[in-house]
Amino acid sequence: MRHGTLGTGIGWRPEIADTVERLDGVDWVEVVAENVCPGHLPASLERLRARGVTVVPHGVSLGLGGADRPSEQKLADLAERAEFLGSPLVTEHIAFVRAGGPLTASPQLEAGHLLPVPRTRDALAVLCENVRIAQDGLPVPLALENIAALISWPGEEMTEGQFLAELVERTGVRLLIDVANLHTNFVNRGEDPAKALDELPVEAIAYVHVAGGVERDGVWHDTHAHPVSEPVLDVLRELTSRISPPGVLLERDDDFPPEAELAAELESVRTVLRSAPPAGRVTGAPGPRPGAVAPAPADARERLGIAQAALLSALVAGLPAPEEFDQRRLRVQSRALAAKRAQVVAKIAPQLPEILGRDYRSMFLAYAKGRPMHAGYRRDAMAFAEHLLAAGRPADERARRQLTHWWQERAGLRPRRRSARIVRAARAALVRR
Repeated sequence: MRHGTLGTGIGWRPEIADTVERLDGVDWVEVVAENVCPGHLPASLERLRARGVTVVPHGVSLGLGGADRPSEQKLADLAERAEFLGSPLVTEHIAFVRAGGPLTASPQLEAGHLLPVPRTRDALAVLCENVRIAQDGLPVPLALENIAALISWPGEEMTEGQFLAELVERTGVRLLIDVANLHTNFVNRGEDPAKALDELPVEAIAYVHVAGGVERDGVWHDTHAHPVSEPVLDVLRELTSRISPPGVLLERDDDFPPEAELAAELESVRTVLRSAPPAGRVTGAPGPRPGAVAPAPADARERLGIAQAALLSALVAGLPAPEEFDQRRLRVQSRALAAKRAQVVAKIAPQLPEILGRDYRSMFLAYAKGRPMHAGYRRDAMAFAEHLLAAGRPADERARRQLTHWWQERAGLRPRRRSARIVRAARAALVRR
């Protein structure tokens, strides 16, 4: 790895840990911050670190674009991971992931996904204050990623490039530019990637993401489960005509291909980097830290909170959708969120699809309709099992016994704050053995 740069990297995932170790020319890896525990790293990551491979924690749950101030605990956790890993920086997203709560006097809802922030003055003021709170709580520089979006907020006051430029100017935060997300927003929202790159301060780029996706019915889905497409590489070429990025990382989160295919994707990225014209380009570097950011007006947080809660309630709780939005796109986004919930719950609680078999997905989607997530995916898995048991399901007695045992092992024989109805259903299932 050249001094002052990250080089070429890949997202480390447990499913491809051995492959990542064998791949040639991997200078660094990125890990999902919430999935690693300081002091208990997977052996693969320990071996990579021993070889001198840089590890960067990439957060997904801070929600800096939300109306609330950042969670002190989540910030402390992110800081702990950065220090433990000896990382040169940490990264997060320009997104909101939850809404509601005391600010809006409504139940707090979890999206389980990164949702776009409206590009308005209110949202920018809140985001800037949240970013500076995060910067003050982290031991290393922070870089923020632009996200992919299926929907657009009505009444936006800035383009993406303008929004990012002003964010950098006010806070000095660095940028993680995802070229796949720029392509996604071109297909889904008609936003020209070249214009966005023209408007944003490329010298603030810390590194770049490259990932695959797929187009269905005119909508681009940023799946991280498909090969990197040529249009995404074209956006990378557009970026490298302006800057020599300090680092470029390939993301793959699902449907992992054979090692040779991953190696070929990495090589396609390197080919773009090698062919980039050197003339007129700058190397990304952290800029000067600006002065203090003024606190966001309280009414700005309230307005943003109400708007985000209304949108998220429509997406995950079955409430009427705000009229100004594209209703078809909202339905697409709602289905995508429910499908992701089913997929993630199946990953963290693989016994559930084993017990329920081919009925798992339809059962989960029926449960999720109108039942939003409130406390993360692990609690969602428990709530799903409780819902089935309270309804006397599944119909198959053996499967119901298995589900009861699974639930009891995780909740305890005398779980706190469980409804009597759920407990009776679980006990009845055991009696029927």
